[in-house]
Amino acid sequence: MEEPSIKFSLSRRVQSIDLLRGIIMIIMAIDHVRVYSGIPAGGTTVAVFFTRWITHYCVPVFAFFAGSSAFLFYQKTGNKRTLVNFLLTRGLLLVIFEVTICRFLWTFNVDYSNYVATNVIWSLGWSMILLAAFVRFRPLTVGLVGVSIIFGQQLFQFVPNIFSASLHEPLTRTWSFFYPSEVSNRSGASIFSGAAGLPKVMGIGILYYIIPINGIMMAGYGFGQLLLREAEEVRRVSYRIGAAAIFLFLTIGSAILLSVPQAQDSIPFIFKLLGQQKYPPSQLYVLMTLGPIILFVPWAEKAKGWFADAVRIIGRVPMFYYLLHILLIHLSAFVVNLLIYGNIHQDWYTTAPFVGISEELRWGLPLLYTVWMIDVVILYFACRRYANFKLKHPELRWIKYL
Repeated sequence: MEEPSIKFSLSRRVQSIDLLRGIIMIIMAIDHVRVYSGIPAGGTTVAVFFTRWITHYCVPVFAFFAGSSAFLFYQKTGNKRTLVNFLLTRGLLLVIFEVTICRFLWTFNVDYSNYVATNVIWSLGWSMILLAAFVRFRPLTVGLVGVSIIFGQQLFQFVPNIFSASLHEPLTRTWSFFYPSEVSNRSGASIFSGAAGLPKVMGIGILYYIIPINGIMMAGYGFGQLLLREAEEVRRVSYRIGAAAIFLFLTIGSAILLSVPQAQDSIPFIFKLLGQQKYPPSQLYVLMTLGPIILFVPWAEKAKGWFADAVRIIGRVPMFYYLLHILLIHLSAFVVNLLIYGNIHQDWYTTAPFVGISEELRWGLPLLYTVWMIDVVILYFACRRYANFKLKHPELRWIKYL
């Protein structure tokens, strides 16, 4: 009699993850429409600043719930070897997708000498591969190691110093994909240069470093164990963790800003507080983004209605949505440019993040949000169709990867 109850519990918990992940995926599209609009990240106006800021939640939440989903996958299969195989194969597939399919959809460009970068899918893939090495430990242990990595991440900048002199330079360059170091900074790994405006190592632009994302994913794996407990305990612990994270962010972040002499500029205090370091994600950045999301977990458990159902559908097919939304936004940019300028201007999009567009040719925010809303509606119907196909064809082994 217990097994059906456990299956029901797992199904209900996964739905809550799908809802929050779906919300984040919808928000993510705002930033990627912004990318193609030519509007630079951030800005001193309230509207532009928060257009960018709200999307800061995307990557930490993706990584965190990828870890939770991995734990729930283990609970469903009951076999850690199956989980390890899944993490290794899916992680490797994501890495390959990043440098092939994702890269092409972003740029419609096959000239690898022009642009190659380690985007979010790359870091998630490698983080899954690293997580596979830890799942033999208790979930709580994995979660605590993840939290330790997040809050002690700066220690990883010293790893290249343990290499011997003969191996120092090549290993340092390789390590720069995991975390920026003092040595890699001197070698140019953290210097913003080139057409893409990204830190470069061996000609590859680095946007997301692996170590902090892996720490967030491991913390999410440990959090997944909580989702199997009674609803009241989930509510109580989620509120405590979420509220504590928000409190620490507000108090520590404010204390740091108030203790450091501020430059004589017109940037409001709230902009400075919310403008935490994203590359790599600082401790305050992680507290700022994950705290509210964890706080909303109990709400997501109970959310009902047509909107919640629609968002869950998107959250069930994250990789399908991700690939399709890049293609759709890229094509939408062509349509907008053709209507406004009489030219699709593919030349603007051969590298990312496309901030070289002249200011007078950039879209306004009303147009940006109009394109976003239209694209999200199209994506919903595509995701609903694919989710139904996925449900009807469980015999297709490849389908669990997309």
